[in-house]
Amino acid sequence: MKVLKSFLLYILIVSAVACSSNSSDDSNNPTLDASQYYEELNISYGTDSDQKFDLYLPPNRSNETKVLILIHGGGWSGGDKADMNGFKDIIRQDLPNVAIVNINYRLADENNSPYPMQIEDITSIVNYLNSIDEDYVFSDDYGFIGVSAGAHLSMLWSYAFDTNNHSKMVCSIVGPTNFTDPAYLESTDPNIQAFMDLYGVGATTDFLEEVSPYHRASTSSPPTILFYGGQDPLIPTSQGTDMRDQLNALGVTNEFTLYPDAGHGWVGLELLDTWTKLKLFTQTHLE
Repeated sequence: MKVLKSFLLYILIVSAVACSSNSSDDSNNPTLDASQYYEELNISYGTDSDQKFDLYLPPNRSNETKVLILIHGGGWSGGDKADMNGFKDIIRQDLPNVAIVNINYRLADENNSPYPMQIEDITSIVNYLNSIDEDYVFSDDYGFIGVSAGAHLSMLWSYAFDTNNHSKMVCSIVGPTNFTDPAYLESTDPNIQAFMDLYGVGATTDFLEEVSPYHRASTSSPPTILFYGGQDPLIPTSQGTDMRDQLNALGVTNEFTLYPDAGHGWVGLELLDTWTKLKLFTQTHLE
């Protein structure tokens, strides 16, 4: 069910890049040597054990170095930033001038709704990054790559909560976009009903629109690239096609790919196609 595992297969067919890493103890220094590669793991941005992220900074960076923020899936109630390590590794190899932030966020449960909690976590991370970007040497221009629930959060934050226009691109891989879609509201699938219930049993239409990227997109939304599977049991095809049509109507730069025979993830040539398109899109809109 986790498309990120597929990226590990891709990494096996490309050569690894050897990089030195700095100890996280170096974070105590007020300024880092920007000519050197640096990584720091499990940086806390809040008091909850899930409020942590990993930071990977390329060598020879400057205050123009852009940042990709990776957001894992898991139905808003599961998953971990380790699920995005496949992305992290291939980005470091193929987009070596980009900094990477791989995040965890607080997970939803019966006592904690995903919204606005998880959006607030993304805002906290962006604010944290803005507070250290001069000393660590990177820019405040960000791109987002999200998978499934992480894709939903990437789009929702970029479209509705990025008040300072930090987001320069967003990638959705099998992300939900519209909770008012009849394919969701009229579904009897228990898996779909379960994650809809996370946003409130009997939630109002106004609330479902509030948490739907489809309804929060605007003419100022950042360039967006979308990938969906035609046989996905959790994300109806309409979630991707309707988002594409909405972005087109708003005049927002976007790309859309549907793999007709793929489900909630894919491998092989389709996977290679995804990375080829995503890499070019990132180079165009972020680097």
